[in-house]
Amino acid sequence: MMDPRIFHKLFQLNWGIISLVFLISAIGWGLLISAGGGDAHIWAFKQMMRFGIGLGIMFVIALTDLRWWLRFSYVFYGLSFLLLCAVEVMGFIGMGAQRWIDLYVLQLQPSELMKIALIMALARYFHSQSQPISLSKLIPPLLLVLMPTFLVLKQPDLGTAMVLLMSGGALFFLAGVSLWAFGAALVVAGASIPLLWTFLHDYQKQRIFMFFDPSQDTHGAGYHITQSKIALGSGGFWGKGYMQGTQAYLNFIPEKQTDFIFTLLCEEWGFLGGSVLILLYSLLILLCSRVALTTQNDFGRYVVSGITMTFFLYMFINIAMVMGLLPVVGIPLPLVSYGGTAMLTLLMGFGFILNVGLHQTLKVPRLSIGIL
Repeated sequence: MMDPRIFHKLFQLNWGIISLVFLISAIGWGLLISAGGGDAHIWAFKQMMRFGIGLGIMFVIALTDLRWWLRFSYVFYGLSFLLLCAVEVMGFIGMGAQRWIDLYVLQLQPSELMKIALIMALARYFHSQSQPISLSKLIPPLLLVLMPTFLVLKQPDLGTAMVLLMSGGALFFLAGVSLWAFGAALVVAGASIPLLWTFLHDYQKQRIFMFFDPSQDTHGAGYHITQSKIALGSGGFWGKGYMQGTQAYLNFIPEKQTDFIFTLLCEEWGFLGGSVLILLYSLLILLCSRVALTTQNDFGRYVVSGITMTFFLYMFINIAMVMGLLPVVGIPLPLVSYGGTAMLTLLMGFGFILNVGLHQTLKVPRLSIGIL
């Protein structure tokens, strides 16, 4: 017989967050049906199936004791890092990048898992430290951030590498790292730009050039952003109507089911539709931030803050990218773009946020920096 306390915990979960996750995902399903020409089996049906699996994972994570996740944070990070290493050995190449491992039932993208694993590992490390944190104690968390970032850059995946760096930096800031240390890091990063430029692939350099002036090559490197802007503008305020987007149906919009799905939304539903989705994202981020602010243990606060920051970066970078405010990088629109690992990872993240919300007053022990 099922433990009745499970049902009690279910009712205690933050159903505002769960409702918004459902609503945003449902918008994504509708857009994927439109992107598939009205055929739900092309993208939407698979996305719904993945959402169902991810939903089960989300609830399992949410109802598990928070102290268990604290104890195994480094193990989760280690497994994710090994999967990243495995991509170098057995990963298959798709769209010019080697980012996935074929598990037959799922094409796993370990860099997506690392976004959550990195936050968990940093949260445990900073939770175990007393304030103020000395400079020498910043070396281990720096390595935790830089090692997977280097592997992700090799795939190459500039967008995910940026997210890893920025979400990790946010946790450094929340942990109380002094501003002068951030200033020094910015100086080093600025001085490293010429060196980093040499590691970029030609197409990545072209994307950066096109960011400044897409008109240089509207039929080549600047094609994506040029067509995206045309579709965004053609939607006007009200949009052309569901499944009435000419840019989408004539296949002018590139990757309309993944990275550029916000463009499809704005062409069909106009400025109003895009604004509604951004409002829903903002409400979700607000509710998650409230959980972080009201949590009474450092580990939970770091986890929720890091995952919320990652979610915000997903949303902000993708929307800014399709508007031409940032260079084109491979960042999906959260809960909306077609993609298996990204969807499962996001729902895992929300599972951790729900878990922390359920254990806001829990006293979490300060474990050593050892593995267990």
